[in-house]
Amino acid sequence: MTLSALASDRRAVLLLGLLAVLVAAPLLGSGDYVLSILITILLQAYLGMAWNIMMGFAGQFSLGHALYVGLGAYAGGALFVHFGTPPLIGAIAGMTVSAMAGAVIGALGFRFKVTGVYFALLTIAFAEFTRILFDHWGWVNASSGLFLPVSNRASSDVWLLRGSATMFYYVILGMAVLAFLFSRSLLRRRIGYYWQAIREDQDAADALGIDVFRLKMIAVIVSAAMTSLGGLFIAFYNDNLYPESIFSMHRSIELMLGTIIGGIGTLFGPILGAAVLTVLGEGLTIAGNAIGIDGIKQIAYGVCLLAILILKPGGLWPWLRHRLGLDGGGR
Repeated sequence: MTLSALASDRRAVLLLGLLAVLVAAPLLGSGDYVLSILITILLQAYLGMAWNIMMGFAGQFSLGHALYVGLGAYAGGALFVHFGTPPLIGAIAGMTVSAMAGAVIGALGFRFKVTGVYFALLTIAFAEFTRILFDHWGWVNASSGLFLPVSNRASSDVWLLRGSATMFYYVILGMAVLAFLFSRSLLRRRIGYYWQAIREDQDAADALGIDVFRLKMIAVIVSAAMTSLGGLFIAFYNDNLYPESIFSMHRSIELMLGTIIGGIGTLFGPILGAAVLTVLGEGLTIAGNAIGIDGIKQIAYGVCLLAILILKPGGLWPWLRHRLGLDGGGR
């Protein structure tokens, strides 16, 4: 057996073992608190994988991904509140609107050669404009917040996403697994290699005949649509939406931070980063409350990110992959 095949087998066993533990977690007597932490990890991993397609695969830096989270959340939430529309229909509407928003941002940025930090600023501008718009839009209750009706939590209705924390856990677990498999499939296809070529050297890719504009547009649209689905989950899980929080810059930073710490452009990076940051955040919140120090979580996040950038600039997963002897098995 070759080194690559052996590493691939190890990675498959590791992944299957992790998946088995996650599937069985609610059956092992996990309390509501532990279940909420697992839901947060999986949600952040899902959003990180969606952002990773645009930045990690295609190299297009977005600081305004909260725009797509908010559009997906409000599309599904508002349709459900006003018309009783099932979340599946709301998801399609949200993904469509988000894909269109991503297409507009991408077309403006790529046609006018807006790249790097300037493209990131363009994404922030759109997110802020949309936040202000929703903050004054009466149909979604403006700044007062949109509240979804809460049904009996003892029973579960997957079709309407009304039910217990266990139901939401399995929903976000399924979303995260599908996002991982989808990302893996993209990386192994021709489009994945083209994206990586654009990420490494756009001019060289263009000189080789790669349709850079079209491929970057696909990356933005796919990432936006995936992110909006995570927003819809947030709306039905939290049962309330406020423009100030759902479109906030803080949310954009939060969803990409796990991927940066775990490893941009890798498959397992967003998952590992989400787990590390969530557990660290919960621990620091408890410690901060115990010793009475406000803001310790944000300070620690900054220190953690700085340490990763200095000590492990490629992220935690490439380092861990090497330590586990999985270097021959890809990402």
